[in-house]
Amino acid sequence: MMQCQKELFDIPDGITYLNAAYMGPLTKQAAKIGRQAVEKKLAPWSIKINEFFDLPNAIYDLSSKLIDAEPWDMAIVPSVSYGIAIAAKNIQLSKGQKIIVLADQFPSNVYQWNELANDNDALVETVSWPEDGDWTAAILEAIDDKTAVVAAENAHWTNGTKIDLIAIGKKARAVGASLVVDLTQTLGVMPFSVKEVDPDYMVAGCYKWLLGPYSFGFMYVAPRNQAGKPIEENWITRKDAHDFGRLADYKGEYQPGARRFDMGEKSNFINAPIAASALTLINQLGVENISLYIKSLTDYIAVRAMAIGLNVAEAQQRAPNLIGINFNGGVPAHLAPALAAANIFVSIRGDSIRVAPHIYNDKSDIDRLFEVLEGEI
Repeated sequence: MMQCQKELFDIPDGITYLNAAYMGPLTKQAAKIGRQAVEKKLAPWSIKINEFFDLPNAIYDLSSKLIDAEPWDMAIVPSVSYGIAIAAKNIQLSKGQKIIVLADQFPSNVYQWNELANDNDALVETVSWPEDGDWTAAILEAIDDKTAVVAAENAHWTNGTKIDLIAIGKKARAVGASLVVDLTQTLGVMPFSVKEVDPDYMVAGCYKWLLGPYSFGFMYVAPRNQAGKPIEENWITRKDAHDFGRLADYKGEYQPGARRFDMGEKSNFINAPIAASALTLINQLGVENISLYIKSLTDYIAVRAMAIGLNVAEAQQRAPNLIGINFNGGVPAHLAPALAAANIFVSIRGDSIRVAPHIYNDKSDIDRLFEVLEGEI
């Protein structure tokens, strides 16, 4: 099994950071690359034309490897909401049809669907929290011949309960519905293949589990949807954009594949190098290896939690990378300050403490967490 990678990060010994689902840290190498990128902007004459294209091309290649896609199927976006807006713009919705979302789903994958439904006299149906914890069965039951969109994730962001997107994708296609997935909370630490799931659109931010910068992400657009309309028109997505001397020879044709959906200024000379460094590390370590390592930590969390009478989801219902420690009646108000005082960083989400370890954590971090929990409850 892969070993702890804490030496790659600048995390002081007194800090127990178990909150990658909130925000992942940069590696020391990525931070160095970022500083070099900022310094380079002091001398803009050193930025060559080819860098406008070489940087994005690296992101397309690295991100596509994470999801078993082709580089031409990828687009660069600044946020999940941007990618969801692209999906919504290109999905035809009729009166009376419905869009399925999950209870307490992250708002970036909800608000746009509310607007689309309102504009088309359609419905947003929210799947309630399943009493048995089986999100997959609950979503499958909700999908019917009135379903136009299933907007989901492969683990609920609040507590890591797992969702089988392969089964949901099959049911969605059977009724002619589009599958739109936000993988921000699992991509890079939980295996995913577009060849198995076949989503219409997939989007992910880089700043959590992918250990990249804020305001930078990417999306996958299935080939069947690549003739759609972007939400902005910019020069670099057009044919012959590399010819800076002829940019005013306006082109009606886009770059091939999903390039038309790229955000403006996709060649971000600071964020793109940082993101490329982070994605390179994830690919080098291997998603499967990362997943197995982090699962060993969340499994240990489950054992420690149950030993003191707290509840967690069943093993078969848990994503490998984040876990909710559930308190009947809510998390006691004094716990969050007590953990913060001990420099232990987690998140409170609903009635759970969400614990989200990454490759820089080991079992000693979990032991420190439970030293405080056991002393406070």
